[in-house]
Amino acid sequence: MPLPNDDPRKTAVALAYNQTEAAPRVLAKGRGLLAEQIITRAHAHGVYVHESAELVSLLMQVDLDQHIPPQLYLAVAELLAWLYRLENGQATAPTPLLAVPAETGAR
Repeated sequence: MPLPNDDPRKTAVALAYNQTEAAPRVLAKGRGLLAEQIITRAHAHGVYVHESAELVSLLMQVDLDQHIPPQLYLAVAELLAWLYRLENGQATAPTPLLAVPAETGAR
């Protein structure tokens, strides 16, 4: 029997980005209980969690430890830039609208 918070439809993707790399890469991803664990660990380590079903759906198609595809660069860059401003006290508005192309071919 699933736990109350164990929504099998819930998905989560964790990205890692190092400025020496060409693009962010998928560090972890999962559905249901695994998604909950990813989110819980992010919160426990002070990592910001952004909710975007569309972006997560596209990122779920990327293999673990692989860089995000060029089609997602703009959307992820906007999110990272907003997060940087938020962490530096420069952003107080709601998260920006992320424009993700419908035909990304994220694999």
